[in-house]
Amino acid sequence: MEAAVQPGADEGQALQEALSRAVEEKIPLEIIGGGSKRFYGRRARGEPFHVAGHRGVVDYEPTELVVTARAGTPLQELEALLEAHGQMLAFEPPHFGETATLGGAIACGLSGPRRPYAGAARDFVLGVEYLNGKAERLHCGGRVMKNVAGYDVSRLMVGALGTLGVLLRVSLKVVPRPARELTLVLQTVPQDAIDQMNRWAGRPLPLSAACYADDQLYVRLSGTERGVRAARRSIGGDELPSGDRFWRDLREQRLAFFAGDAPLWRVSVPPAAPPASLSGAWLLDWGGAQRWLRGEQPVAAVREAAAAVGGHATLFRGGDRRGDVFHPLAPGLLALHRRLKRAFDPRGLLNPDRLCAPAPPAGGARD
Repeated sequence: MEAAVQPGADEGQALQEALSRAVEEKIPLEIIGGGSKRFYGRRARGEPFHVAGHRGVVDYEPTELVVTARAGTPLQELEALLEAHGQMLAFEPPHFGETATLGGAIACGLSGPRRPYAGAARDFVLGVEYLNGKAERLHCGGRVMKNVAGYDVSRLMVGALGTLGVLLRVSLKVVPRPARELTLVLQTVPQDAIDQMNRWAGRPLPLSAACYADDQLYVRLSGTERGVRAARRSIGGDELPSGDRFWRDLREQRLAFFAGDAPLWRVSVPPAAPPASLSGAWLLDWGGAQRWLRGEQPVAAVREAAAAVGGHATLFRGGDRRGDVFHPLAPGLLALHRRLKRAFDPRGLLNPDRLCAPAPPAGGARD
């Protein structure tokens, strides 16, 4: 469903009017921004609802480390603006394409290699403006960090994949870029790599990324020149001249490991968990907490292996996406999930079925 925008009109108002028509006619909608992460999750059931036109930075105060931008703002443009002022998005959101938008990054809730050491996407969201499933235009949060009683709705939108609302604008905390960054490489085996990454995490080192791939342990140091130099002597290994490119290629899944059509699993486990006995190619990121598995594995086997160590598994790319792409929720959590969906989107029109299979007919709104 297209939002008709007149010259000089508020694109947000046009989106609200288009959503109001869909609500009146009970038309399910698939919310589409840049489309770079459309592969993620289940395929939403509904008419395309394009929102990328609602773009542009609304407010940016470098001295306050806060930026507010419309959800359709391209990530590339936002990051270029921050870089010009020596700042960045600390959670390093993956783009997965040049069309990636701020709204898509927040709706998917994905974070890059810096996540375990700097925080996740939701940790930097200060406030949002959005349209709920009744086409009401709502604001929550603000431009400063504060304590919240009950649900922090702005952060609830992070990772909801558009099932709770159509994001219009987002306020984010940003951080200064480090004065120095350095990537080191060490040769080792999986269990030793896991042990080493966990030992480093327990020490006062300026870590900003740690990954194990192809028998190589990669570690990124970020901070002051003096701090990085001291940590480099402590860790050892060889310096990787193209360190920046390696971490970008890891974030964007451009490394050779990610090539091919085999199913790609994202397995989230405690960082000290031992290597799984499942066959296939493995890559360990986030200091061992995020593990990627490539291969034709039975769904039940992957999820059982993750659950056995207190984790969960997501079918990130490929495979059969008609079933549970995300790890099934416990009954209590699933009930809470469906109650939230009904509260925000009573008619179940926003990205229905994107997160999980439809609820039984007696369950109310679908998702």
